[in-house]
Amino acid sequence: MTDRESKIAVVTGAGSGIGRAVAVELLRAGWSVVLAGRRTETLEETAARAAAGPWLAVRTDVSRPEDVAALFSATVERFGRVDLLFNNAGTFGPGGVPVEDLPYDAWRHVVDTNLNGAFLCAQAAYRAMKEQDPQGGRIINNGSISAHTPRPMSVAYTATKHALTGLTKSLSLDGRPYRIAVGQIDIGNAATEMTARMETGALQANGQTAAEPVMDVADVARTVRHMAELPLEANVQFATVLATAMPYIGRG
Repeated sequence: MTDRESKIAVVTGAGSGIGRAVAVELLRAGWSVVLAGRRTETLEETAARAAAGPWLAVRTDVSRPEDVAALFSATVERFGRVDLLFNNAGTFGPGGVPVEDLPYDAWRHVVDTNLNGAFLCAQAAYRAMKEQDPQGGRIINNGSISAHTPRPMSVAYTATKHALTGLTKSLSLDGRPYRIAVGQIDIGNAATEMTARMETGALQANGQTAAEPVMDVADVARTVRHMAELPLEANVQFATVLATAMPYIGRG
């Protein structure tokens, strides 16, 4: 399959975790994938795991408008268009910090990455999708179970993930005239480096610490691929994928 025959995806936070798993899944399925993240070496490791292509690694800090502009400029220059943005880059921020003790700089870092970064990438993808021929494309935002229900002492992360739901809805509405489909996947306890603590013990709403079940991150990647490969006339607006027995339904 040539570059022009394959669909073009941009995956942020592609150097680890869910972003890596989704990028590998798409590459193996024949997509051309632009891997965005803070460290080029981890992006290259992601591509090596897929043993497929074509791909392009672009060092990107999604909280920096100039980095995001460069990312999408490089994408269009290399592949000619953008068919999919998986808006995945994010951070938990400092865990276990009471709201009264959370430094403003820590709050701002989470907001800049999870919300402002998601907006900047979605805006750049939206512009490309609106202008390209054929017009249109798809944006999938990575929300979280925390877009529905918070964990204790996670005010910055939870606030940004709730805001991401509003971003998804607004983009979905505004994208209709241009064949831009926008959806969100809310993920709970996928087994990655970021969630390793879940299996050893996570703070619960009752103040106790308990181990939580996790699921294979590959199951998340397959769900994102399913959402991505729908025709633009169909859209998964919101999907929730979680470890079956995790404390979410009935949490707290």
